[in-house]
Amino acid sequence: MTRSTPWKTLRPAGPDRVAVRAPAERPRQRPRYPAARRTEVFDHMQGLRVDDPYRWLEDGEDPQAKVWSSEQDALLAAHRRTWPLREPFRAQVAALLAIGDVSTPVCRGDRKFFYRREAGHEHRAFLSIDSGDTERMLIDPMLIDPTGRTLIDFAEPCIEGRLVAYGLSVNGTEDSELYVLDVATGKVVDGPIHRSRYTDIAWLPGGEAFYYVRHLPFDAVPGGEGHLHRRVYLHRVGADPATDVLIAGADATPGRNFHLAVSADGRWLTLIDRQGTDPRDNVRVADLTGGSIEDPAFTTVQREDADARTTVHHRGGRAYIRTDRDAPRGRLCVATPGRLEYADWCDLIPEDPEAVLTDYAVLDAVDLPRPLLLVSRTRHAISELAVHDLATGECVSTVALPGSGSIGGLRTTLADSGEAWFSYSDFANPWAVYRFDAADGSVTPSARPPGDRAPVPLEVSQVTYLSGDGTEVRMFVVAARHAPAGPRPTILYGYGGFNTPVRPSWWATTAAWVAAGGVFAMASLRGGGDEGEMWHRAGMLDRKQNVFDDFRAAAQWLIGHDVTTPEQLCVMGGSNGGLLVGAALTQFPELFAGGVCGAPLLDMLRYERFGLGMTWTGEYGTVADPEQFGWLRAYSPYHNVHEGIDYPAVLFTVFDGDTRVDPLHARKMAAALQHAASGTRPILVRREKDVGHGQRAVTRTVELTADELAFAAAATGLQSWSATRPPAHAAAGDSLR
Repeated sequence: MTRSTPWKTLRPAGPDRVAVRAPAERPRQRPRYPAARRTEVFDHMQGLRVDDPYRWLEDGEDPQAKVWSSEQDALLAAHRRTWPLREPFRAQVAALLAIGDVSTPVCRGDRKFFYRREAGHEHRAFLSIDSGDTERMLIDPMLIDPTGRTLIDFAEPCIEGRLVAYGLSVNGTEDSELYVLDVATGKVVDGPIHRSRYTDIAWLPGGEAFYYVRHLPFDAVPGGEGHLHRRVYLHRVGADPATDVLIAGADATPGRNFHLAVSADGRWLTLIDRQGTDPRDNVRVADLTGGSIEDPAFTTVQREDADARTTVHHRGGRAYIRTDRDAPRGRLCVATPGRLEYADWCDLIPEDPEAVLTDYAVLDAVDLPRPLLLVSRTRHAISELAVHDLATGECVSTVALPGSGSIGGLRTTLADSGEAWFSYSDFANPWAVYRFDAADGSVTPSARPPGDRAPVPLEVSQVTYLSGDGTEVRMFVVAARHAPAGPRPTILYGYGGFNTPVRPSWWATTAAWVAAGGVFAMASLRGGGDEGEMWHRAGMLDRKQNVFDDFRAAAQWLIGHDVTTPEQLCVMGGSNGGLLVGAALTQFPELFAGGVCGAPLLDMLRYERFGLGMTWTGEYGTVADPEQFGWLRAYSPYHNVHEGIDYPAVLFTVFDGDTRVDPLHARKMAAALQHAASGTRPILVRREKDVGHGQRAVTRTVELTADELAFAAAATGLQSWSATRPPAHAAAGDSLR
């Protein structure tokens, strides 16, 4: 892969193996949509009247809303029958996902713990391997619930590897129930502990107790705030959860989040709290040897007015402090435990002006010639791995990766470590696990997906384009090797929020679309984490419009460089990326033919009232503030739908179990677009029951992805695979939210 490579490298010479047609002539009549009454409901906000004609669709249990949703189901089914590539995509995606997956190991005691999804299985299971290489199945969701509706939300072994605390939820709600399992016997020895959503597990030595986070009972808090009141507790294994000791958060405001860690020697408890997803942390540390574990004496390391994200990890008589404080691309500092004032922090790995620090692993085995530090960074979203001297931070060497992709899950043992593991993936290759040996610097494959096959044959380029204000933005463009020249059906994907980068990694959606002859583009928009915290902040709050402008410029670059045409372009995004697609629909609909809008935020004037919306005001703003109301009103997609516009075709995908982003956003936006659109391109809603915002069974992923790709194909004119095209995994290739 090369950076800033011109488009010509993506169009190698070769026979035209793909049958691509011009977009079909649009039907002469506007589609007939389910009736949706428009009401005179409105609010007065900051002195302005704000109309909300489809507020009745906010309540999915309202009888009229149920009828409307059922009729939308029927409309989708009718259109689905006209998508010729629906079944080919379903088969292709099923084959791509059937290989399974595997995670990097977590080492505790003499055991390694890891996730693995066997080839052809619906869900990941959690397993262990002991020192004698005996593998043990610990938690298999399909054995717990053969319907496939139960998911593992988290699993954390104790320091000695004797017990595992894990969370299960049903229907994708992420409302975990916490259990404790004995590894040797496989028996559940504790639980359920209810309301354990999104919790860290901080085990104390001996496995007799751990700190964790739990919500207050729903009936003890105001309606609609059930997920917003969190507290930190100490739980003793086997005890009644009602007797758990409150450690922190007694006076926490709604939406306060907590993160916990205990050092391997059991001495240091680190507690980090922040408001919602705000990029600023309160950091406190307690010395547990100097007081009771039921009443830790915390010392403040950083207050949130420092306006930075910071973590503290104690190991080997040192405190390692990873922070973006005064270093928006991140740096790693060290300090003496117990002396953690900011003035005591010393740079070990200074900030790199062009690369973002993403992780590190301490390699301190006593038999090493010198202790080392393994450091991962991303340079313009592409991962790098380097070896540094642990004492001085000096770079000793770089680690050769399999290609230009992404690494994740960097892990090592809790102490006296001479090895580390990490996962690697790129656009052509699924995630696989590698082992780094600190003794000789070698990297060897450790585990691959159980059904892994040859990589997808792709051509990949990372290009640089200018956004509307002159900012340089990067974008990955992925096409099939030996693809024909000229404009082709293209999907443009983006996210642009919450400091989340887009990554050059394997994704069945990309592989299937490219195998069918399309082009897949992924833009590293502001608001994401691709270029560090300043890049994130350049796309949040009053600067959110930068994200949409970056996306517009990406579409213009693709069209201007003959990659595609407006009639052959489909935009795609989910969650915050669904907001991105909604903004694209209302701000520049002339640049694309279709949009896949997944689990979206679209009514930005009422988003705070639903799901986890209250926790995102640090990212978007709040209507309670006059200035921030102005930002939100200016781009809120639902409030910027106008009659008489020929909007692109849209597929909204929503999930009834989604407890993060309420499906009401898509219902209201779909009704507004169906009423307002002047053209003949369809506005469709795909509704799915018993599934949530995140994890799902593989068969559900297959069906969802097949619908999304078949819709995109119909919108952009992608017609079929050629009989001469090799299957997606038949030949080696270059080295995706």
